[in-house]
Amino acid sequence: MREPGALAYVRNRLAVALGPVVVVNRLGDAVWMVEVDGRRLVAKSGPGGLDEAAGLRQLASVPGAPPVPDVVLVDADLLVTTTVDQMPRSDRHDDALGRDLACLHQASYPQWGGGSSWVGACPVEPSPCTDGHAFYAHRLLELAARCQLEPVVGPVAARLATLLPADGPAMVHGDLWWGNVLSGSDSRSWLIDPSVHGGYPEEDLAMLALFGRVPDRLLRAYAEVRPIETGWEERVGLFQLAPLLVHTLLFGGSYRSQAEALARRYA
Repeated sequence: MREPGALAYVRNRLAVALGPVVVVNRLGDAVWMVEVDGRRLVAKSGPGGLDEAAGLRQLASVPGAPPVPDVVLVDADLLVTTTVDQMPRSDRHDDALGRDLACLHQASYPQWGGGSSWVGACPVEPSPCTDGHAFYAHRLLELAARCQLEPVVGPVAARLATLLPADGPAMVHGDLWWGNVLSGSDSRSWLIDPSVHGGYPEEDLAMLALFGRVPDRLLRAYAEVRPIETGWEERVGLFQLAPLLVHTLLFGGSYRSQAEALARRYA
């Protein structure tokens, strides 16, 4: 059977750059586990590879931050990284993620926004902003315009000066749902698929809470390293609005109604 075009491209690209591919296992949509010259690697085809590679390198540069795979090869539509040896998630992984994520958020970023022009498969405007209110308003309004939700989201953007915390800009992962957290065999939580930018640390915490509960022990470990600003629980939904708009654009369905409900809550 003839291989799909994306996989054939990956094989050919890796053969030229690294050596023949002898084992291939599909991990997801346009993502494969490959073996090249005795090394197990993860190859991901599609746009955004350069931004993702830059984000991985930025995360790796922060002392104490969550570990990330090494970038082996990257071009405009292909990213190849090392693999992460995994084990079942445990309390030690949650403790480590809390501490390490707090270390990451202690790293300042030179501006608000900037960074990646992709959140997963969704393109976003990466232009830097001078303040956090302008950054988050621009991100919300740009996404809302593309899914025809400006009338609902606009009032939230107009209120951000009174809603947002005072911290930042910090380096944030930017797409930190549980699917992008790997439980390493070293008992640390490894991060993949970042959308690194200068933002609010609460963005990452809120994203973790969007598709799964954030364990209390993770939050305690985080707060031991970096206190969370007062009132953050009331802002979780506010920081979930942008990723819900991204999911509305990518998948539609109930994500649109969830985004509308959150926008009305903060309007």
